[in-house]
Amino acid sequence: MLNRRFLCLAAVVVSLAGCATSPTPLTLADQLAQTPSLSTLHGLVLKAGLNDTLKGPGPFTVFAPNNEAFKAVPAKTMDELAKDPARLQAVLKYHLLPAQLTAANVKNGPAKTLEGANLTLARTGAFITVEEAMVVTADIQATNGTVHILDRVLVPPVRK
Repeated sequence: MLNRRFLCLAAVVVSLAGCATSPTPLTLADQLAQTPSLSTLHGLVLKAGLNDTLKGPGPFTVFAPNNEAFKAVPAKTMDELAKDPARLQAVLKYHLLPAQLTAANVKNGPAKTLEGANLTLARTGAFITVEEAMVVTADIQATNGTVHILDRVLVPPVRK
């Protein structure tokens, strides 16, 4: 009788431990929020009103500049973006593809962004570039897409 109770208790503990350690699926917005090296981007996504988009069904690909990339942007430019929500949103949408793209599926050539302009993608072996930026971490999966961390901020072309 004691062995039977012990086995039942052990089974409950093991099943609860399995539940506690299984990761909860995250949306793209949640991935940005929980990745320390993307805290600047996450703050800008919130400011631009794009958080709900990145929680939506997608799928999307986010080319996410890391905090170091944003430090390289002149302070004057960052101030101008902070004062112009439409321009900030355009810059951030230039980092989003309205489709899921893993590193293995990157093809050399243009890719249409959510902003409407094309980005030039290139892959050579394990190295991926987006315009002049290098992907430093690829294939962070989310329930509604993929995040690739970049070493630079991308600037959309000026529309005439």
